[in-house]
Amino acid sequence: MLCFFRFVAIGNSFASLHFEFLLGVSTISGVIRQTCQVIWQRLRDTVLPEPKAQDWIRIAEGFDLDAQFPNCLGAMDGKHKRVKKPPHSGSRFCNNKQYFSVVLLALADTTYKFIIVDIGAYGSTADARIFSSPFLDGVRDFMPTNLPSQRAAQNQDTPLPAPYVIVADKGFALRPHVMRPISRRNLDDNRRIFNYRLTRARRYVACAFGIVSNKWRVFLSSLQMALDNATLVIQACVILHNFVRIQETNHQSRVRLSIDI
Repeated sequence: MLCFFRFVAIGNSFASLHFEFLLGVSTISGVIRQTCQVIWQRLRDTVLPEPKAQDWIRIAEGFDLDAQFPNCLGAMDGKHKRVKKPPHSGSRFCNNKQYFSVVLLALADTTYKFIIVDIGAYGSTADARIFSSPFLDGVRDFMPTNLPSQRAAQNQDTPLPAPYVIVADKGFALRPHVMRPISRRNLDDNRRIFNYRLTRARRYVACAFGIVSNKWRVFLSSLQMALDNATLVIQACVILHNFVRIQETNHQSRVRLSIDI
């Protein structure tokens, strides 16, 4: 277990772990692979559960309170994780920055936790294209059954019913439940304020990616392993990120309660 945490938290290579723990490279690879599988299987239902109606409403209330963006179900974006070129893969894993990667597409809330993730898409695949396949189904399946289609925005002088939406950057297409920034051409004050509020809401997923990369520094280096093992490492880091965020949020709540008392 210590070998695994040295790998994901510091980003040590298998060669350095070989000299540090006096274990064979193949043994280290097996330990890391099995540990990632156990973390994903044992903790996924606890720290990355399938959202229910009350969870979506709580997330929307968080964005309304913290970002002043009502009826928002999450901020969405993709992060490329550098990997070793898989054999016989051609240019499918080569992204526009000219390195090989897989994509972590995620939906985050205002506590910087991941709500839904899609891991393993080709680096050459655009985020919007990933979202239009299985990821969209993972979000869309919950919305018609677990949430009302519209809700009046809170704290407004003339509240009007508005649909629940996901906020994303301009790389995503505008959809009934996906909101992106308005083009910067000929912006009036209302549209400029809307873009500002949307950016405030969208920054949470960017901050979540930043927290993951700085706490689990294996994200800062290339994963020199088979593609299946690289996907397992990313899955484990996502689970560990949510686990740590839940513990930190609970600790901050206890501290705030003690101060109030």
